[in-house]
Amino acid sequence: MKPSVPDRPAAPPALLTEVSRRYATASRYTRHYVRAKLRRDPATAAILGLAAGESFGHVADLGCGRGQLALALLLGGAAERITGLDGNAAHLAEARQAAAGLVAHFAVADLLAAPVPDCDTVLLVDVLYQLPAPAQLALLARAAAAARRRIVIRAFDPARGWRSHFGLAMEAANRALRGARRTASIHPLPLAALAAPLAAAGFRVAARPCWTGTPLPNVLMLAERTDG
Repeated sequence: MKPSVPDRPAAPPALLTEVSRRYATASRYTRHYVRAKLRRDPATAAILGLAAGESFGHVADLGCGRGQLALALLLGGAAERITGLDGNAAHLAEARQAAAGLVAHFAVADLLAAPVPDCDTVLLVDVLYQLPAPAQLALLARAAAAARRRIVIRAFDPARGWRSHFGLAMEAANRALRGARRTASIHPLPLAALAAPLAAAGFRVAARPCWTGTPLPNVLMLAERTDG
């Protein structure tokens, strides 16, 4: 892996406001969640900044949730169209409502087995570490076969000392609050293990921290195709 991905400027406030307005009829929780993710999650600025340098084209957003990042890419002119896949039908319904009139398609899919649509860019934001280790590698292989230009990953880095310990504790607490499975179901792989299959598939991989303002071990990985 290259040592770092260059830092990018903050996302334009007017764009974030425009995206938030599209969720005006959603529940209070969703409105708050979308605003917080857009304005406080460092992945938003990092990914919009990357796309500002060169349009992401057709984006396959795997684990897209409520779709706020996908909509920001579209409304900011950083993507031509979006295909969003997620396992939560309720979240996808909110994404579809917010995306009315945009070139976006959201569908329910099991990321353990779903095919990745042919696209220019694959997004995997906070997805991989929640899957079993073999499933992570299998999903990366499918993403590498589908992406014509790049794959953008926000990964949980297990080698960041106290940040990694804190992140695991937060995941355990969140799962306990939701009545979900225990921390044992969290499988953050080393960054080198995530990068290896991408490099073997013809991608150049770079990484940098993506945790500004948080105590978490999140890292942004950018894989760009080198074989055409």
